Amino acid sequence: MANLFRGFEYNVRLNFNKIIDTLRHLREYIFPVKKLTDKFKTIATISHLESFIEERSAHVTQTTLYGYIKTRMGFKHTLMFEDKAFLESMDIAKWNIYVIALADCTFYTFSYLINKKNLKENTSKETFLRILDKQRYNGLSSKIYNQGKLEFETRFRDVNWTNYHQNDPFKTSGLALYKWSPIAEDLKILDKEIVLNSIKFKWNHVKTDFENLTNNSNFNS
Repeated sequence: MANLFRGFEYNVRLNFNKIIDTLRHLREYIFPVKKLTDKFKTIATISHLESFIEERSAHVTQTTLYGYIKTRMGFKHTLMFEDKAFLESMDIAKWNIYVIALADCTFYTFSYLINKKNLKENTSKETFLRILDKQRYNGLSSKIYNQGKLEFETRFRDVNWTNYHQNDPFKTSGLALYKWSPIAEDLKILDKEIVLNSIKFKWNHVKTDFENLTNNSNFNS
């Protein structure tokens, strides 16, 4: 009986350690960049704006990517975090999605401020590049970094700053979530509408928060 109890106790410890390992992998591979905080009371400076863009882009990326993986795989999704190839795929996915989400959020916020708050100085490019540069120390690869800069520059040249925020401003990051999520293509086809709606729902909360936080802001003072 004592041996049986020791065996049971050993199995419990193993299962507990597996849970700890899974949580560690979630933190390392799913939650990119900075943890979302509730520190924002208002957005009144470019520094505040930069933090908002960085954190909200990370939050949308982490919650939608992990949410999709969990929904599609069910309970088995925790086992996947023991698979090296899967972890590498998740790392590639999160950074590709995050960089595009970062661009979308940058374009949206500056477009909104230019149109609604009469922002005079458009420092969107400098803001995006500062955030992107920081992520190189957090694991962003040179390949994705350079591609992100190139795509931002291309989009930057064509942005209509007056109305970008009104015309499905987060469409590109939605398509990135669909493209990069490490799910079999035949399954993703079935999920496309659900995936796009899930990230759109998250971004709608970001838009509401941003409008409320900038309600009394004056960036030109």
